[in-house]
Amino acid sequence: MSGPPTTNSPFNPGQVGAGGVGDDAVTTRFWWVRHAPVAHDGRIYGQKDMPCDCTDAAVFAGLARELPRKAVWAVSNLRRTHETAQAIVRAGLPGPDPIPGPDAEAIPDLAEQNFGDWQGMTYAELQQSRGGAFHRFWHGPAHQRVPGGESFADLMARVSWAIMQLLEAHRGCDIIAVAHGGTIRAALGLALGLDPETCLAFTMENCSLTRIDHIEGPGMGHNWRVITVNRPPK
Repeated sequence: MSGPPTTNSPFNPGQVGAGGVGDDAVTTRFWWVRHAPVAHDGRIYGQKDMPCDCTDAAVFAGLARELPRKAVWAVSNLRRTHETAQAIVRAGLPGPDPIPGPDAEAIPDLAEQNFGDWQGMTYAELQQSRGGAFHRFWHGPAHQRVPGGESFADLMARVSWAIMQLLEAHRGCDIIAVAHGGTIRAALGLALGLDPETCLAFTMENCSLTRIDHIEGPGMGHNWRVITVNRPPK
């Protein structure tokens, strides 16, 4: 499954700017998709297992055109990633059946941050309870462990571990990973060597595509290359 993906995607290896990886390089391509929108009524849902809205056929048709046709699939253990992945397959991209299943592993470590006691609160209620200490971009600072839950730094540690496990098992493959906003921020943090707080500056829209490659082989420099971030399907 190594080599360029068979797809009409604009993200094929020869089309991504300066710097060839060389014939001896082994490239593993992570195609991150954030799940479809959730009707959360302005409430923090975190790891609450909620369904998502997959009715926008054009969005999933766009993802089906851009994602590789031969890939390993992974989802989190939350149903909104399963429903999103299923919608992409229904839109025409060859993929596993069932999802999750033997060919689409549900990985709990790819789940969204556990917001513990904050889950179910409205954003306004959280801001009011925190006074002027609420976070601009997230529900709390990256190193703050939520009562009954975890911090973003905790999330980043478990997501990084899961990514390295996927890399070890599927080196040289395309990996479609349908996950969550926090998960994809953590993947970018791993790739770019960012501290957890800096990762929270990334915006991650529903059904957006983020592509991150891991490149092994001769030469100097970093192993990770970020191809695109938060790209809407076309």
